[in-house]
Amino acid sequence: MRKLSCLLFAVCAARSLSAQQSPELQQVIQRLDRLEAQNRDLMEEIRALRQQLAAGQPTPAPEAAPQTSEAETPPRPIADRVETAERRIAELDQSKISSEHRLPVSLTGMLLFNTFLNGRHSGAADNPTVVPPIGGQASPSQASGGATFRQSVIGLKVDGPDLIGGGKLTGAVYMDFFGGGTGLNQTVRLRVATLDATWKNTTLGLAFDKPIISPREPDSLAQVGVSPLTAAGNLWLWQPQVRVEQRISLTEQAGLRAQFGVYQTAESGTGLSTEYPDLARARPGYQGRFEFWAKSGSSRIEIAPGFHLSSTRVLGQSVPSRIASIDWLIRPAARVDFTGTFFQGENTGVIGGLRQGVTIMNGQARAVRAAGGWAQFTFRATPRASLNIYAGQEDDRNRDLNLGAIGKNQGYGANIMYRLGSSILTSFEASQVRTTYLGSSTLVNPHYDLAFAYLF
Repeated sequence: MRKLSCLLFAVCAARSLSAQQSPELQQVIQRLDRLEAQNRDLMEEIRALRQQLAAGQPTPAPEAAPQTSEAETPPRPIADRVETAERRIAELDQSKISSEHRLPVSLTGMLLFNTFLNGRHSGAADNPTVVPPIGGQASPSQASGGATFRQSVIGLKVDGPDLIGGGKLTGAVYMDFFGGGTGLNQTVRLRVATLDATWKNTTLGLAFDKPIISPREPDSLAQVGVSPLTAAGNLWLWQPQVRVEQRISLTEQAGLRAQFGVYQTAESGTGLSTEYPDLARARPGYQGRFEFWAKSGSSRIEIAPGFHLSSTRVLGQSVPSRIASIDWLIRPAARVDFTGTFFQGENTGVIGGLRQGVTIMNGQARAVRAAGGWAQFTFRATPRASLNIYAGQEDDRNRDLNLGAIGKNQGYGANIMYRLGSSILTSFEASQVRTTYLGSSTLVNPHYDLAFAYLF
């Protein structure tokens, strides 16, 4: 009886407490209802935003994993999404330029400042390739110096579309300010341009570039407007050409590379352009180069013989240009390179040799025979510092020349390059040009250059 009385008292107390709290419970329930309604509105807004984002993106490939509802898969945190977007924008800002045809375009080049000092026989040139004869109008009688940004280079690289058969189209163009003269008469000039269709083992190319038989050149920041050792063993002349390259793999450590092309010669290199108006301005030249390469660890070797065939038309006569060449790279260790080129033939001026490739004697046009080349030794002392020592010459046969022509032109020098930062180079170079004239003496001009380059 006593237990029953306690139970009745507890029930009555619970009813009384429930009756007292029912208004507060009602308020709590109403707040929960409002929160649920707000959550539903937020979910609708999120779904709408996701639909808008999905409309601007390609449809992803279907996945094998079972689909889950939006409520079960929450979106990535906003901080992560913002970080990813900023990183992609930074990458595009560093490497891409907008293109009308939406092709990736990269800006590259070198902002180059040179300050230099020449000897007494510079001929008013910043860095002469040939010492002018004594008494010439451009032959100063005292040393000269100066500074310039003319050798700065600006380039554009284009990553083109894919081609049938797994190929890729790429292109590049490089310009400088070496056209015109000194002072305010400095103009933009085309240096090199290429348009290549490349497959796994084959490349077809259109180019404005060095001769196929002379792809290498010494390392220098002092002479960039024209290739180093121009007219002293380096056949450098940038000209239009069509070329094809075939690569053959012998083993994983060795292979062959065969190149053929049609190169447009510059007939002003014969030295006859002003005297004989019937001289053809340009002629097709046929070139080939065959490179064998092999590597083992950090060592590497490349040996490549080549040939050039063309003809000069003047006075109703055909004067041949026949050149045989061989170039090499020998790397016995990771820090040491030995590179160079040797050539022998006739009428070499049409592809960048001394500009006296043809001589007229008694009404007969004669090709000037020549031999030359260059070599460079490179030692990379540290990842930042390297030493380059180079020398070259072109020796034209004296009996093919008239009195006063250049019998031999030599150039040699050395430079130290140091990388101040990932994109900043500095270099100090000392070089000399020695030119021997038939019936006269050998003239010498020293050149000293301090350069700073910013690569971009």
